[in-house]
Amino acid sequence: MSEASVTPGTGGQAPAPARITTFGPSALLTPANGITVLRLVATPLLIALVMVWGPNWGTFLLWGALSFTDGIDGWVARRQGTTRSGAFLDPLADKVVVLGALVALVAKGIVWWVPVGIIAVREIGMSVYRSVVGRRGVSIPARTTAKVKTVLQDVAIALCLVPPLAHHTVVLATGIWVATAMTVFTGGQYLLDGRRAARHPSPTPPEA
Repeated sequence: MSEASVTPGTGGQAPAPARITTFGPSALLTPANGITVLRLVATPLLIALVMVWGPNWGTFLLWGALSFTDGIDGWVARRQGTTRSGAFLDPLADKVVVLGALVALVAKGIVWWVPVGIIAVREIGMSVYRSVVGRRGVSIPARTTAKVKTVLQDVAIALCLVPPLAHHTVVLATGIWVATAMTVFTGGQYLLDGRRAARHPSPTPPEA
């Protein structure tokens, strides 16, 4: 046995690897939920900065942080155990952050309200749809395209907050409409998946 594998006071045995704290499905106070709640709490600040500053590096950096932590809470949850509270809070935070930013951009006159309205109807409508079919025991697994949709929404909002692009209306409009098209497309996919799942129930838990 090499000296590197022996720790004094362990009887010549290598130390046990550090254990990762895990949480059961009913846990509420978890690190993942803490990150999610911080995202929710930071959303009013983001909206205020958009309304006061508009496209600004400070607003852009805050948006970047909120977008980055979108994946962090899910990663932490997968390592420490997913929970029912997290399954509710995480998609809620995603929608509140994205829709809050988009509504602020509309109020500031940076983007047109029509694509934002379409995105809002899809996001809220899909949440209601998932809730209704979920009560019937129907689970709709997440698609990879939903992750792409989220990235496109994040990028579109980021473009609107970068100062050098503030007056490039064609670029901003293109970004928003591309995100809108993907949002509608994935909504249609989920409706079809819901119909198939209703005919052939699956035990896979739903994701936002």
